[in-house]
Amino acid sequence: MSQPNTPAASARAPRSLTGIKPTGMPHLGNYLGMIRPALEMTTSHQAYYFIADYHALTTLRSKELIQRYTTEVTAAWLALGLDPQKTVLFKQSDVPEVCELAWFLSCVTPLGLLKRAHAFKDAESKGTDINGGTFFYPVLMAADILAYDSDVVPVGKDQKQHVEMARDMAIAFNHYFGNVLRIPKPAIRPEVATIPGTDGRKMSKSYDNTIPLFLPTKKLRKAIMRIKTDSTPLEEPKNPETCSVFELYGLFATPDRVEDLAARYRAGGMGYGHAKQELFEVMEAHFAEPRDRFQHYLAHPEVINDILSDGGKRAKSVAATTLSRLRSAVGMESDLTMARK
Repeated sequence: MSQPNTPAASARAPRSLTGIKPTGMPHLGNYLGMIRPALEMTTSHQAYYFIADYHALTTLRSKELIQRYTTEVTAAWLALGLDPQKTVLFKQSDVPEVCELAWFLSCVTPLGLLKRAHAFKDAESKGTDINGGTFFYPVLMAADILAYDSDVVPVGKDQKQHVEMARDMAIAFNHYFGNVLRIPKPAIRPEVATIPGTDGRKMSKSYDNTIPLFLPTKKLRKAIMRIKTDSTPLEEPKNPETCSVFELYGLFATPDRVEDLAARYRAGGMGYGHAKQELFEVMEAHFAEPRDRFQHYLAHPEVINDILSDGGKRAKSVAATTLSRLRSAVGMESDLTMARK
């Protein structure tokens, strides 16, 4: 499928987009599965990264929490190295054009596609009270992706379906109305596709098994010491390939240190407590400086507000251009738009 032949699309660098819901402090799984690879991508792509506060409304019913979590998630991005001069960082709700774009997409999206969405099926299987926003979630997410002519979307393996659904919607819209929308691709790092939580399952707020970013030193160590391991005695050999502690260690330590720890696992004579201590030390070293920067940004919310405001204006300009293209394609140009032609 060819891409829209617009000057902006043909002349610019490839564009990446991703977002994170402000439903709590970002955790280790968010960082390794999405935030870190997204930050790495900013060196080679035009990056548009947003705080998904519209999406948060499907579960949050508190103005204060939405505002607090939005501030914390923004501070986390900045503390971890995002440069707002090079990356467009913004609130989803500062670009209401995505809601109109979502309506256009919903009109070419089969009901069956939405019923196959993992989040909807999971909520349905658990007997969760499902609202319209939960069911419509993939369409709004597709609008988020397509509004900025995104080329790639860095996501965890479990989020790949949302990008695939966005592709399906874009292809359907282009089929009916011409070559209007760019077709994005997911960018997945297989080695960190699924991050284990403290109980061995996928790290997730819904499982209450996360390790939040920027924990104070003592709380970080306490969280790591809670990681579930098997009952192999200290003196016996252990398999590093089946241990969550070792898996997390491998995502932070240098290759030679990883190899050394693996050898000690297999040799026996080392307990899981020793491995957890080494994981704590390497994580504490990794997050000490970002934790200080995070606290600095929280102490200066006016800086965060200025960054989000500027990013929102930049993002809105791009989304408005995309939406104008769609309105023209479906025959809904305003009198003002047609007068400029």
